[in-house]
Amino acid sequence: MKISKIEAFPIENLTIRSGWTEGGDNGTARRAPWQVAAEVANPMSRYPRYRALRESWRGKFDAVGVLVTANDGSWGFGTSVFGPATTSLVNDHLGPLLLGENPMATDRLFDMMMRISSPYSPAGLASYAISAIDLALWDLKGRVLNMPVYELAGGPARERQYCYATGNDTDWHMELGFTGTKLACPYGAADGRDGLRGNEELVAKTRELIGPDVELMLDCWMAFDVEFAVRLAERLRPYDLKWIEDCLIPEDLPAHKALRERLPWMTLTGGEHWYTPHAFFAGARDRVFDIFQPDIHWAGGLTACRRIADMADAAGLEVILHAGMNSPYGQHLTYAHPNMRWGEYFVGGAPGLPLENITGYPGMAVPQDGYCVPSDAPGFGHGFTPDTLDKITI
Repeated sequence: MKISKIEAFPIENLTIRSGWTEGGDNGTARRAPWQVAAEVANPMSRYPRYRALRESWRGKFDAVGVLVTANDGSWGFGTSVFGPATTSLVNDHLGPLLLGENPMATDRLFDMMMRISSPYSPAGLASYAISAIDLALWDLKGRVLNMPVYELAGGPARERQYCYATGNDTDWHMELGFTGTKLACPYGAADGRDGLRGNEELVAKTRELIGPDVELMLDCWMAFDVEFAVRLAERLRPYDLKWIEDCLIPEDLPAHKALRERLPWMTLTGGEHWYTPHAFFAGARDRVFDIFQPDIHWAGGLTACRRIADMADAAGLEVILHAGMNSPYGQHLTYAHPNMRWGEYFVGGAPGLPLENITGYPGMAVPQDGYCVPSDAPGFGHGFTPDTLDKITI
């Protein structure tokens, strides 16, 4: 069997769909989801022109689908983001150089892609392209062997996968049966003392709502500096946070080391915007995080995230894939790896809408009462066929 075609193309966003239309018929939805108008701390919060919403500066890029086809007609489908740049890297560089290779040799092909992209670095945008191809290859492998990918990745590590909810519609998370919830932090270092106070008010209000027995986390999305993170952590001691996440600009490893030294008692997590296993090796060496959070669509695919999880396990650290339960790809690896005890589910849908109504993957399982079991269909069980992919292609 040989690879005969690798094609990247723009697709709809399959991972997060709100199910909400302003002024339209929204079915059982009670209100717009929190992220439509919420202010969320971010790296651009220091600039008032862009501080309110992430979408004001992140760009309007389509998601990306990659279809890998073998000469016997076997195929696999993977996804990533950042539109034309990722599509060009797949179609104009990585893909053509993999033609004629054995699609079952996923480790070899991952190594080839890392080396092919070395002149412009496999990290960053190239990592998105590598991720999509790698996921498509694993999907193809599962289909050829008529097995779900979680079986190929080692088999189920547990009977069902524990999931926590991310987002600021906390009352809805409790109705859905989650016993862990993560807030998006509204204020960053640029907000000074007012930001410290505002963040504390949100955390205090949420802790009162959920009670003492629900785990509570705080996502800070690269909006802090070391001083602000330390001061906020000290203020939030009474509210029993399980962790503070993604505080600092990801490339600033010395700052992460300084934060670890100044907050030895606080569980710190991150790595959402680290790319390739190499970055995580440095993080494990210096133990800047207690929990790594790579994204399977960004960090290099399933092959990269398996290596990251094994590395973390050897270092005594845990892994929780970023939004890992929002796609079948993340679900399968999480379910198969002993070091991924928790799964993150970003609740981006409007409160009141059933979770199965807002995912773009027709075959994907969704959490029920805070637990999930991935589809046992061959490959990743995403539910697409080559014909139905046409419906999501832009």
